[in-house]
Amino acid sequence: MSADIDFDHHSDEANADPVAYYARFRETCPVGRSDAHGGFHYTTRYADVARVARDDATFSSARSDHGGQGVGIVIPKGPGLEQYPIELDPPRSTEYRQLINPLLTPEAVEQLVPMIERHAARVVDDFVELGSCDFVRDLTNPLPAAVTLDWLGFPEEDWAKLAGPIHDIFAAPAGSDRAVRGAAGLAYMDRRIRELIAERRSAPRADAVSTLVGGRRADGGEFGEDELVSVIGLLIAGGVDTTTSLTGSTLVHLARHPEQRQRLIDSPDLLDTATEEFLRAFAPSQSMARTVTRDVEVGGCPMRSGDRVLIPWVAANHDPAVFPDPEQVRLDRDAGRHLSFGIGSHRCAGAHLARAMFRAMMSQVLTRLPDYRVIEEGLVPYPTRGNQSGWDAVPALFTPGPRATTAAGRVRTLTTPTPLRVTAMRAAAEGVLAVDLCLPDGGELPAWRPGAHIELRLPSGRLRQYSLCGDPADVTTWRIGVLREAQGRGGSAELHQLARPGVTFSVRGPRNHFPLMEAPSYLFLAGGIGITPILAMVREASGRGTPFTVVYGGRTRSTMAFADELAAVAGDALTLLPQDEAGLPDLPRLLGGLDADTAVYACGPGPMLAAVERECARLDLTDRLHLERFAGGDNLETVFDAAQNRPFEVQLARAGTTLAVPADRRLIEVLRDAVSGLSYDCEKGYCGACETRVLAGTPEHRDSVLSDEERLAGRTMMVCVGRCQGDRLVLDL
Repeated sequence: MSADIDFDHHSDEANADPVAYYARFRETCPVGRSDAHGGFHYTTRYADVARVARDDATFSSARSDHGGQGVGIVIPKGPGLEQYPIELDPPRSTEYRQLINPLLTPEAVEQLVPMIERHAARVVDDFVELGSCDFVRDLTNPLPAAVTLDWLGFPEEDWAKLAGPIHDIFAAPAGSDRAVRGAAGLAYMDRRIRELIAERRSAPRADAVSTLVGGRRADGGEFGEDELVSVIGLLIAGGVDTTTSLTGSTLVHLARHPEQRQRLIDSPDLLDTATEEFLRAFAPSQSMARTVTRDVEVGGCPMRSGDRVLIPWVAANHDPAVFPDPEQVRLDRDAGRHLSFGIGSHRCAGAHLARAMFRAMMSQVLTRLPDYRVIEEGLVPYPTRGNQSGWDAVPALFTPGPRATTAAGRVRTLTTPTPLRVTAMRAAAEGVLAVDLCLPDGGELPAWRPGAHIELRLPSGRLRQYSLCGDPADVTTWRIGVLREAQGRGGSAELHQLARPGVTFSVRGPRNHFPLMEAPSYLFLAGGIGITPILAMVREASGRGTPFTVVYGGRTRSTMAFADELAAVAGDALTLLPQDEAGLPDLPRLLGGLDADTAVYACGPGPMLAAVERECARLDLTDRLHLERFAGGDNLETVFDAAQNRPFEVQLARAGTTLAVPADRRLIEVLRDAVSGLSYDCEKGYCGACETRVLAGTPEHRDSVLSDEERLAGRTMMVCVGRCQGDRLVLDL
């Protein structure tokens, strides 16, 4: 491209609406060169952003003289301590990631959840009785600072002093008085980090700094003080402010969309899925930058060695080629492909901790301040949203509440993939398999309520959700019903093929986006396999003594699963409607004669639910209707035949061990048992967190990250979904 484009991500137009700003350039000039801030190239499309972020050899994160002095991963450059490993390129960055990763795995963060929730309850206690607050000053600033610095090992008197400069640097335009003030505060941070390193070298404690100080290189040598200062400084910066930005933006959004806030209040487990959508829509880090190391072309735009390149996560997150209707916030969207945590070797190591802090803050607000109202005229946005987006002030009013009498808690769930063993299986109907799952040791499973579902990771890497349909009183067994879908994407067929007593599947949950709310009476409408959540609800209503009616339809009587169990509980309140005998349900009659306070719960095929919605809208019953749709999952999922899985061996070159990977286990499951601090996140093959170098053998690629050339080269693979085409792989682990 010969002519410079009038593009500046720090301009007033960009600050006013970054999403619309990038959309305009994506449509007219998706990759171009700007003369702002000394000159740089910009990208706007998901594919281009991901390509640049993943190619460390061509697009460097390291500091250089190109584009001025200072932090090299933003445009324009600004002051700041050098941050390892994010300002290094592989292989120099690798040993620092290996130092950090064990502290921030899903399993490690799960151990921090009680501490996080304790801090969250304490912080809200400080203002809950007042009926007013500034969410930024009173919640979203102090909570991440307390959690991050407590975890690292800094005493409480340091928390505010260390967090303040970070917030100033992230929120302020480069060169402003506020940015200068923030840079000055970094001197105190540098001194305190060095003091704590010295203290922990002489007297280690059970904190993260002690673990980092005790870490060793591959050759057994210690990390130097300057290196540790850089690593710890990055952990402080990443932990203190980014979650502040995300939570503030989410609170403002939910204040403006009370119907979505109510959904989260009514279905607390929906927050798990919604978290990824909020990350997509409100990325705290709006953009980063790289420096070109060799002449290259991106999107038809030539770039020269030494040029600077902007990679805006916010633009990628709103690319309609990846996220349909990206301007809409959909709480149940599968948004896991967002780039708010980056992609490639520098994907955010603290992603799991960030999610845990965000969920703790949001859970506190939704349960203790459910009627909060943001004072719009008092909102103060960051002065510039070019690099970081967020709010400096979010004033709010709410009904005062009591202080928490005990530490915050929540129903225990399997938040990390946990192996459950198939203990029994039977045909529940034609094409429907009932599967019982238990912990291998026979221990108690997390409690669940009607409407809950669990996630199964199949050996192919596919992720599937199934409603729990057993008895919640049975604390050792979860039962699911699985319809084999001939025209599906292979998950149900795989489960039908593999499920047998003794086989294990990785499971997370339960989660409940379809809870049974208290009501004087119920009408339950089930179609096909939609009976699974309804069956548990009928048991609950019957146990309460609440009046109910059940209408259950299916193609034929032989395909209607659990009909006998349902009849035993519902008795005369049940109407079975096999379509070949009785036709379709008479919805105008069923819905038209309801009592004024009857709640309607429906689950089944899409056409059935659409018909229920239309009739409820016609009768003005929408506010009493509760639906669960069976989501198709990720429509970009790589489809393959899991029956072709073959066992193989994987040799871990650094560890000097060889492991067997059976056909019915995923590679990552085997690696997770053997490798401390293994980096992974999505487990679907599209975030890039688990990309691992292949030293020998031919990988079978099942991800959606690698290009055709990278697959052919076979130098790396995504171990969360990939396998081996032969008998043996050698990995750089």
